[in-house]
Amino acid sequence: MQRWIIETLKRETVLVVAAILAVISCFIVPPDDQYVTYVHWNTISQLVCLMLVVCGLQRVGVFRIIGAKLLGRVRTARGLVLTLVALPFFSGMFVTNDVALVTFVPFAIAVLIMADMERQVCLVVTLMTLGANLGSMFTPIGNAHNLYLKAVSGMGTMEFLAIMAPYSGLAAVLLCVIIWFVFGGRRVSRFEGLDATGIEQSVLAPDPSQAQPDEIRITGYGAGYGGWRAAVYAVLFVVCLLGVNGVLPLWLMVVIVVAAFLFCDRRAFAKVDWGLPLTFCAFFMFIGNMKRVPAFYELAQSLVGGHPLELGVAFSQVISNVPTTLLLSGFSDAWRPLIIGTNLGGMGTLIASMASLISYKAVASKYPHSKGRYLGVYTGMNVVFLIALVGLAQVIE
Repeated sequence: MQRWIIETLKRETVLVVAAILAVISCFIVPPDDQYVTYVHWNTISQLVCLMLVVCGLQRVGVFRIIGAKLLGRVRTARGLVLTLVALPFFSGMFVTNDVALVTFVPFAIAVLIMADMERQVCLVVTLMTLGANLGSMFTPIGNAHNLYLKAVSGMGTMEFLAIMAPYSGLAAVLLCVIIWFVFGGRRVSRFEGLDATGIEQSVLAPDPSQAQPDEIRITGYGAGYGGWRAAVYAVLFVVCLLGVNGVLPLWLMVVIVVAAFLFCDRRAFAKVDWGLPLTFCAFFMFIGNMKRVPAFYELAQSLVGGHPLELGVAFSQVISNVPTTLLLSGFSDAWRPLIIGTNLGGMGTLIASMASLISYKAVASKYPHSKGRYLGVYTGMNVVFLIALVGLAQVIE
């Protein structure tokens, strides 16, 4: 029991802290009929449906199939790294940075081993993590907090994209420049003669005696596109986009997605990270209660109202950008600087974006002796990007 509690605290630290704050706030403002209005149900329903669909796509191996097909065309070290960084950068725009890193970082480590490039693991994984965080900040569905900010502000998708386009654009240029100068044109011969299926098998489960991942168990090698489920999930993804953009009623989106997964893959419900929507609910309760305490509300509003962008960046370094978004948005409606600040705040410390911990754990488990080196490379590169993008914000905002 004690071990389970310790593991839960490590795994769901943010949820536990949010739950404690919510419980404490209930003693300050006793439960009443206003509690039900605290939770932003639009955000929760959109988030859960998107998480289910992305989980389904992940379980049939769509993302790794795409990665394997792209790598089948790679011939140089520079092209290999560019492809590995581009995968989380672009996929993060649609499936969130968390999923992009969970999918592609272990995949990339295996690919780098195949290419005799293990010495570059720390730098490549750092660039991939930056790519996921910087790509996902471009779209409303790339980050959970972006989804919330779009919903609570009533902002249109094109307006949101226009706000973040300069930052993701500059980030893409910086990533390409670094890759171009650091990685040369040395040929990668290990991929010659391998098609996408060969790369997929070599990376995912080279030892047939070991447990196979979901995407192989469900579809087998060489499914090509992830099987019939991939087509169903692609349609469901469009349904989610229609729901997020207000074209489809949210209740209908929920009914369609849940019904489809009950038929296609019930196990997906157990694979979804339910801690994220629960964390949102706990923070909604805490903020809702504290907004009803006049002294606290007036103080928080005066602090946040003056510098939402700067506070978004600063708070994210300590408590990560999702809790920062939920806290600051409760006391300010300056949506543009909040969007920019909380997204740029995902760079910097290792916990600035909780998704970054996924990459760190992947490297640390495979190369325990390289933890310090990875942290040094990660922090250095993040500081460079943070300075560049915050500098851009100071110029154009």
